[in-house]
Amino acid sequence: MRNNGINTDYLPTSPDEVKERGWDRPDVILFSGDAYIDHPSFGPAVIGRVLEAEGLKVAIVPQPNWRDDLRDFKKLGIPRLFFAVSAGNMDSMVNHYTAMKRLRSDDAYTPGGRSGYRPDYPSIVYTQILKNLFPDIPVLLGGVEASMRRLAHYDYWKNSVEPSILETSGADMLIYGMGEKPVKEVVKLLNKGVPFDSLKTIPQTAIPLYDNSDLPKNKNWRTIILASYKDVASDKDKFSQAFVEFEKESNKIDAARLVQLQSEVRVLINPPYEPVSTGEADSIYDLPFTRLPHPRYSKKPPIPAFEMIKFSVNIHRGCFGGCSFCAIAAHQGKHVVSRSEESILREVETIISMPGFRGVISDIGGPSANMYMMKGKDIKACRNCSRPSCIWPSLCPNMIADHSKLVSLYSRIRKTEGLKRFFVTSGIRYDLLNDSFNKNAGKAENDYLRDIIRYHVSGRLKVAPEHSDASVLKAMRKTSFNLFIDLVGKFKILTGKYKLNYELVPYLISSHPGCTVEDMAEMAVAIKKLGIWPEQVQDFTPTPMTMATTMFYTGYDPYTGKKLFIAGSEKDKRRQNRIFFWNRKDNIKAVKNDLVALGRHDIVRELYGDGERRTAKGKGQRAKSKKRKRENGGRRPKQSNSSL
Repeated sequence: MRNNGINTDYLPTSPDEVKERGWDRPDVILFSGDAYIDHPSFGPAVIGRVLEAEGLKVAIVPQPNWRDDLRDFKKLGIPRLFFAVSAGNMDSMVNHYTAMKRLRSDDAYTPGGRSGYRPDYPSIVYTQILKNLFPDIPVLLGGVEASMRRLAHYDYWKNSVEPSILETSGADMLIYGMGEKPVKEVVKLLNKGVPFDSLKTIPQTAIPLYDNSDLPKNKNWRTIILASYKDVASDKDKFSQAFVEFEKESNKIDAARLVQLQSEVRVLINPPYEPVSTGEADSIYDLPFTRLPHPRYSKKPPIPAFEMIKFSVNIHRGCFGGCSFCAIAAHQGKHVVSRSEESILREVETIISMPGFRGVISDIGGPSANMYMMKGKDIKACRNCSRPSCIWPSLCPNMIADHSKLVSLYSRIRKTEGLKRFFVTSGIRYDLLNDSFNKNAGKAENDYLRDIIRYHVSGRLKVAPEHSDASVLKAMRKTSFNLFIDLVGKFKILTGKYKLNYELVPYLISSHPGCTVEDMAEMAVAIKKLGIWPEQVQDFTPTPMTMATTMFYTGYDPYTGKKLFIAGSEKDKRRQNRIFFWNRKDNIKAVKNDLVALGRHDIVRELYGDGERRTAKGKGQRAKSKKRKRENGGRRPKQSNSSL
């Protein structure tokens, strides 16, 4: 859209664009570690549009240069209200480094996938620069990188326990989780004349307290004092205890306020807002996104992250899976927020009208594709529920796990004029489709799996069993591998019925806390028996403030105290990863040597023999192996148990 010759489709990113609008200065200036893509899948764009809808003048500085004379941090001047900083859609350290801490050569959120356009920890680097240049202007932090570092946390890349990012960055406030509600409340109060340093009781915010005065009063909030940074950094038991308290409260709707002393400041974590309603979610996606990168990139190579999602639709957010290695619940929340069918169909029609659209939507999904419209029957029972997962170790009886609304939604979308086909490439919780697990599963669940395979698979259905071993799955908070085996059978029946030459591709994890080389070898055998050839295994990467990272750092389950084998060294990680790819020529010798050293000749025969020989000796070896693991707290003797 052009208004008097001025392009007002996008948030301004340069002094000329600000001047074109006739602004003296922006009200808020956003700094982002990602390229600026005006699409609802990108957090900085969403927050920018939300603030714009509140009547604010909002500008954005994408991927500022932090290594020169800092002109990018000065070019738009001083905002009327505050600076806002986000590292972008991904944690910068996951973006930059492999699980082996090797520097990646690309960055999907930069034109051409080029690396080097953001620093490590941009949330900290950008904030420190802004506070040095403009010490009197508030800086508000947000995004997943900051959100998951709001308390003292273990940092895998530094191999140390670090204080809250509020202390290390010097930011004045942090909004954790999905930030639309708290940021609107912040600007509402600021526009009323309330000083920024008085904003201490806004839900879903974290603030630093630099004195020993009493905590801000709110008679409706309970307060929990966590062990201090000094204590959790020096005592793994206290670290574990603090994590458990944090996780339990983060899973509640009516959560307590958390307080933790850092090196120099106390950090106050106010309870979250209630999840947004369907109507509120719709209003966010109805904002005037162009769904395109800013024109500043028109002469630059494509941005890989945008190319992947430009013709996709997010139908809900949040996840009640509670997987121990995942940060989604701690950031987006475990309570699923779903959009209405009408809102989703409006977005589908918008995509159909976009230039370059050729009739295919790449994904209609969410964090877990088939949790749409799933929630507690009695929401009152959910308000103080601290259970980390509604689906593990069993499905909560209060959960509505019905796929009928999703089946109906897919049917309506398929009938949309101008749409040839859409795929569902987000992860599917196949356990919810199984009537032995989901006791209420019936026709809708069968219809869902049939429709997915018949209409919405591009040739490969990707699901995430993650592992086959029961003890490893328990550490992951994942359901039984038998449910995956059941899915394989149903997949073969349906693809045969509809004469579809499709593949089922499992996502798996190596080196997860509690997983040994032997466990990986047995998983390789289990996958082979299903007729599936190894393709992809993700080496576990510890990310801040997850259950699995706590286990990785401490060496035990923080809830039970049970010791776990930790594949902490690079050697251990490589052994676990390569055994999954046992059929690669360059791995065969090393894998055989590893298995022989463990006395697992039976697995050597399973993988490299005829796959049928199972001697009494082999069975005895498996039994002895399981006994050794039990006796050693889940650890293999004579293997490294380093926690880096």
